[in-house]
Amino acid sequence: MFATAAHADGDPASDVLATQALFLPQDAGIPLAQRSQLAGLLEASASSGYPIRVAIIATKADLGSVTELWRQPQTYARFLGQELSLVYHGPLLVVMPGGYGFDKPDLPQAAGTSPLAGLRNPAGGAGLGAAALMAIERLATTAGHHVTVPPATNTKTPASGGADALPAIALLLGALVITAAWTVSLRARGPIDLTVGLHNEPRHLGNTERQLPSNPRRT
Repeated sequence: MFATAAHADGDPASDVLATQALFLPQDAGIPLAQRSQLAGLLEASASSGYPIRVAIIATKADLGSVTELWRQPQTYARFLGQELSLVYHGPLLVVMPGGYGFDKPDLPQAAGTSPLAGLRNPAGGAGLGAAALMAIERLATTAGHHVTVPPATNTKTPASGGADALPAIALLLGALVITAAWTVSLRARGPIDLTVGLHNEPRHLGNTERQLPSNPRRT
């Protein structure tokens, strides 16, 4: 569902949205948790009877050869709707820094952004993701389909800390194995008789002591 970095194309978003619900460049700066929320919300919206396609435009390069439409989300939404008209005829949302664009075949141009009136203008990075989530929820609700943004889940992958922990885990497991083997060995030997050493001491020392002559009598 996520697009790769924008490539040299007349309009990268139209290529992706022809078959997918979301155009989201990998370098848009949107966290993984928000990406998962977007995917979940779009799926829920489609299941409720309101399929919608969304283009998140993070940089001018994401527009391909139509960079003159940068920061003109409504104009770009109409342009993108025309590009997709042969394969898609449903609602289309554009989110880019500074505003939203919305296009639908049966929606008058003058009312193009009215369902999104009052929403805060999106900023870049995580702000774009949050804005897209709010806009999708608003559009679906306005159309009579109640959907809610799914809760964020921690999808962060461990960095070098996860790899650094492997040697410590291996050492701990090794120590546990050695301890277990030592315990089994002790149980196999049975209890240790601490008096064995005392019984086995040589007895000739005691005999020698008895053979020593007594002190001579003084005259």
